[in-house]
Amino acid sequence: MTKPTIGFIGLGLMGGAMVGRLQDQGYSLTVLGNRDRTYLDAAIARGATEAKTAKEVAEASDIVMLCMGTSDHVEGRMRGDDGVIAGLRKGATVVDFGTSLPGSSRSLAEEVAAAGGNFLDAPLGRTPQHAVDGLLNIMASGDKAAFDAVEPVLKDLGENVFHLGKVGSGHTIKLINNFFGMTVANAMAEAFAMADVAGVDREQLYDVMAAGPLHCGMMDFVKAYGVNKDASMLAFAVKNAAKDVGYYAKMAEDAGVESVMSKGTLSALSDARDSGQGDDMVSQMVDYYVAKFKG
Repeated sequence: MTKPTIGFIGLGLMGGAMVGRLQDQGYSLTVLGNRDRTYLDAAIARGATEAKTAKEVAEASDIVMLCMGTSDHVEGRMRGDDGVIAGLRKGATVVDFGTSLPGSSRSLAEEVAAAGGNFLDAPLGRTPQHAVDGLLNIMASGDKAAFDAVEPVLKDLGENVFHLGKVGSGHTIKLINNFFGMTVANAMAEAFAMADVAGVDREQLYDVMAAGPLHCGMMDFVKAYGVNKDASMLAFAVKNAAKDVGYYAKMAEDAGVESVMSKGTLSALSDARDSGQGDDMVSQMVDYYVAKFKG
């Protein structure tokens, strides 16, 4: 069968890896990037067509994929005279791979449906290297028939592809997931800093903790930096973590409740970001807590 044509907007570290994977699988792509052309130029060199606007991407594509940093970025590319919705083909599907606010996804889904298309929110788990190998976790939600139609493409990108119900559910679950992960990561980072204050060895602390029920992958990621000075195990920037936990708190507020546990995590991540650590990896929050304890 003929493969669907794909438009891809947002060729950063993750998006660029995903586009490379799609090209490996033989898909025809129309792409739109931003200021950093590293992955955009690589895709064009392999045969992708560069569009000037999001509308042009949509006009050329059966499936439009976005992998962007914030809900505002997604909305900016979706709406307006040069936006995706303005150029959307009848029956086309839009897939938002970023981590966005569920309410934003629901509003965009209504606008896409009014234009004759389908909208899926499909945030991602795992790393850009997993994307290169087609091993992402994909948390999709939205119309089931639309999901079924694009599932073969999603399975070319992901090892674990979930359909999680009505639109917005994917982003809801992703935000809960990231809140939990970033809270664990910050707890482990502070634990290493406290070990320094208390005069005990970081690696010995980790060995004891990891021998019991606390052991988890996130502990290992933070340990890779806290003990071995390898920040690459958790390739997720502090500024992105702050954004996601902030979205989690906003989601709770929109639901009429107040998150208790996210407050400390969000405060630390936001402070680290505003103090110059925004581009550091989350495991490097160890340094933030060390500096805080030193006063």
